[in-house]
Amino acid sequence: MNQALPDRNLLSPARPVRLGFLGVGWIGRHRMKAILNTGAAEAVVIADPSPEMAAEARELAPAAELASGLDELLAHELDGIVIATPSAQHAEQSIRALRNGISVFCQKPLGRTAEEVRSVVEAARAADRLLAVDLSYRQTEAMRKIRGLIRSGEIGKIFAADLTFHNAYGPDKPWFYDKALSGGGCVMDLGVHLVDMALWSLDFPKVTHVQSHLMSGGNPLPADGDQVEDFAIATLVLEGGAIVRIACSWRLQAGREAVIGASFFGTNGGAAMRNVNGSFYDFKAERYQGTSTELLSGPPDAWGGRAASEWAMRLAAGETYDAACEKLVDVADVLDRIYRSTG
Repeated sequence: MNQALPDRNLLSPARPVRLGFLGVGWIGRHRMKAILNTGAAEAVVIADPSPEMAAEARELAPAAELASGLDELLAHELDGIVIATPSAQHAEQSIRALRNGISVFCQKPLGRTAEEVRSVVEAARAADRLLAVDLSYRQTEAMRKIRGLIRSGEIGKIFAADLTFHNAYGPDKPWFYDKALSGGGCVMDLGVHLVDMALWSLDFPKVTHVQSHLMSGGNPLPADGDQVEDFAIATLVLEGGAIVRIACSWRLQAGREAVIGASFFGTNGGAAMRNVNGSFYDFKAERYQGTSTELLSGPPDAWGGRAASEWAMRLAAGETYDAACEKLVDVADVLDRIYRSTG
């Protein structure tokens, strides 16, 4: 049943927006710090099932109240909520906040399926509230440089792309390995960034065909299984014929902590972003022409909290529903198709 929305005026940039923080583990606290550092927002209330995590978050905002969960958090007069909880809760929690007239910044994935993501986007549209998701790798200076190069047409028509995210570690929370709670394994955790970077860089072309291979412990997984994958390769065919290859994994023995990259090949050149020395945080962007390489950007680049900070500043400026969030459904749809097409 639809709920009546609170009568809220456009937010004034003259005052910080009032935010609630739901889930303040490492990621949640990092995004909280980035948001508060903008000066555009204040932390009004914090909720986390771990008293230790809540206490650490409160050190960043001593005046913030502590809440036992979402119900208590929603009882406060808030402009926005930052959600960093387990994946199975993202869609429901986001929808509840939006139906209460509260804007949302959520950790990825916004939902475990395209249907869940679509429901959140529809709730944001109905509430006319600002919705954003922490698809943070598109915020790196390296990817921004590459997207600009592609959009300018300088490297010609893009006909192929190759994106990789191999992680030497696996998640340390048990729920990641329960498909009902996580929605999937390394594709849902890491592949979502790769699909987003590819489609965002290319201005969200239609994906006409998807073929994938998912594995766990070195063994192929069926499309209808309950086990989550720790290795995946997917090929996407785009309208116009361009080919995008996605590869991601947990606990890959690649001789370094992470292998992260996104290469785009055009008729007049190429461009790539790559992590530096196995780092999760340091990236460089390069442009290729024949056998020559031009450095476009390199570390340092404080990109980790950039998406959260931008959302908070947009909220403080009075922004409401942004139709760009509808592209989140396109990304989720490709993930659904990756899971359906394995084998």
